[in-house]
Amino acid sequence: MKFSIKIPFILTAIFALLVSPFSGNTIYAEEQDNIDDLIIFQNIPQAAPVIENNQIDLRVLRIYEDGHFKETADNLSWNSRNENVATVDDSGLVTLTGQNGRSIITVTDGNSSDRIAVHTKSSGTQVIQQNGDQYNIIDQAIAGMTINEKIGQMLMPDFRNWDGENVTEMLPEIEQLIEEYHLGGVILFRENVVTTEQTARLVAAYQEVAEKYGLLMTIDQEGGIVTRLQSGTDMPGNMALGAARSTETAENVGEVIGEELNALGINMNLAPVLDVNNNPDNPVIGVRSFGEDPELVADLGIAYTQGLQSTGVAATAKHFPGHGDTAVDSHLGLPEVPHDKERLLEVELYPFQQAMEAGIDAIMTAHVTFPKIDDTKVISKKDGTEISLPATLSHKVLTELMREEMGFDGVIITDALNMNAITDHFGSVDAVIRSVNAGTDIILMPVGLEEVADGLLEAVETGEITEERIEASVERILTLKMERGIIKSENPLPVNEIVDNAEQVVGSDAHKQVEQEAANQSITLVKNDNALPLNFSNEEKIVVIGNTYINSLYEAVSSYHENTDLVVASGPLSDDQLAQLQDASSVIVGSYTFNVNGRDPGSAQMQLVNQLIENVDAPVVGVGIRNPYDVMAFPEIDAYLAQYGFREASFNATAATLFGENNPTGLLPVTIPDQDGNTLFEYGFGLNY
Repeated sequence: MKFSIKIPFILTAIFALLVSPFSGNTIYAEEQDNIDDLIIFQNIPQAAPVIENNQIDLRVLRIYEDGHFKETADNLSWNSRNENVATVDDSGLVTLTGQNGRSIITVTDGNSSDRIAVHTKSSGTQVIQQNGDQYNIIDQAIAGMTINEKIGQMLMPDFRNWDGENVTEMLPEIEQLIEEYHLGGVILFRENVVTTEQTARLVAAYQEVAEKYGLLMTIDQEGGIVTRLQSGTDMPGNMALGAARSTETAENVGEVIGEELNALGINMNLAPVLDVNNNPDNPVIGVRSFGEDPELVADLGIAYTQGLQSTGVAATAKHFPGHGDTAVDSHLGLPEVPHDKERLLEVELYPFQQAMEAGIDAIMTAHVTFPKIDDTKVISKKDGTEISLPATLSHKVLTELMREEMGFDGVIITDALNMNAITDHFGSVDAVIRSVNAGTDIILMPVGLEEVADGLLEAVETGEITEERIEASVERILTLKMERGIIKSENPLPVNEIVDNAEQVVGSDAHKQVEQEAANQSITLVKNDNALPLNFSNEEKIVVIGNTYINSLYEAVSSYHENTDLVVASGPLSDDQLAQLQDASSVIVGSYTFNVNGRDPGSAQMQLVNQLIENVDAPVVGVGIRNPYDVMAFPEIDAYLAQYGFREASFNATAATLFGENNPTGLLPVTIPDQDGNTLFEYGFGLNY
């Protein structure tokens, strides 16, 4: 099953962005001559009619002779044949009266017409879609596309920078590329999305210059450490949600993220991460994962997805078949997961299977080798050595495993093809051809847009890729666009109205409340030898020590206790500095790591923490700002809190917990081992006051 479509006001507006740079209700004369039909959007098989508050918002598409289509509201006349059952206004908004019976809703533009039925009985109201070949608009669209247009639907580049400057507004050069290569989508990065107004205008501009089918406007807005928007709410990341252990909270977080993206016109999110982080040495997933337990990852990932997709924004599970049990960052190298299929089905693949069955829109591939699934060897262009084929390029992984065995029929998108795991070993065109033949639908961030587009065209012309293989991907991409209502329109909402709405939605008080509640629930008290909660008079001094993000921790603590000093240090203190701590009533040290080296007891940061434990009379309280694993390096500390991220809400939640205002309820979503590999703190452990 698929999640039902919920299309709020602003989403409809964004979908209505016009292909022409001119304003007004624009149907060019040549287009007018090519209009073939008029249909109600809710009649197409990919649309799920939604009844909200006893109303159905019907939308209308003009179908052109070449198969492309646009949404229209021009010169339409609506009628209900039985107003005792349902009425319809001039915009196509159907209102149910609650009386039993059937009504036929019709629409016409004077040349063509369509209808849809509503039938109310004691068990509820049913929307009865019409049948007919005219509603198979995706097949018609593909039949009318050129091969270049089909290839373009599969391309999703980034325009992060141009001539050394961040791209924060539409440029003529980018507009030309979108038109020339018939692009199906674009991914945005932090460099592109600075303020709410600027982001809404940029996204609107992208949709304005898009071709016939609108763009998938995509972003990595996971929450936590991977948060691209520079305005709005900074939701705690997945591991924080894993500690909170609440599907309701995960769904609320997904919904808030979706509402903010939707208000900005961003219609696809490359989230949630469904990797099972069962390797403490993982340098790239870590706190981006909900945890080490496959069921927890699946339950929270599905809840997050339901919240996100309920807003009309497409969700993307990543990184298939699983990037959690790796010790290499695929941005830098080519990791390997050595497990057999039986183990993978129980652990790594389990959350993905559950998400597929729950109706997730898309799945992103991993640039990771799985030799027990695909033992194919290829020669690396880097050094001529023999390497295993990464999942992103593997037919056995993407088609045989994901499609045929696991039954996924949604969109497959590659991880970024400019990452070293791919670029080090494969040519840019070779990698794309391999990924398409493996089963990929969307090619994310190909290296060299012109080279890749030309290479794909040549591969089709020579038979290396069949046109049927391309068309299968285009069908899935257009299906996703239909299911999420991403349709070009003749009647765009003025961009100022889009901006006004976005500024009300993005970063709203209600969203900030969800953000803070999620952070509060996530804080995990891992150790406490009578050091917490803090309860000092103003005369008693607290010292906050550390380096990375330490100012944020200091500001949060000092908001509760004015007599708080800050010592910025990335390594052991001098004797004079230590002497200054002797009158402290408590020392709070913030640690920040993202890899194995950072938490090594021999690192400068960890030497600092152990020096404090050994030399300061006051209780030493540790705060793991990012990774909960930091305590491995200083197990003798008096108290230790894990907060799983460096956003403001998490620091506020930690400070509230330190002073007893927030009773910690977070539970470890991962096992914390000691330096010898034994269990230091078990999965699910957590203290409270």
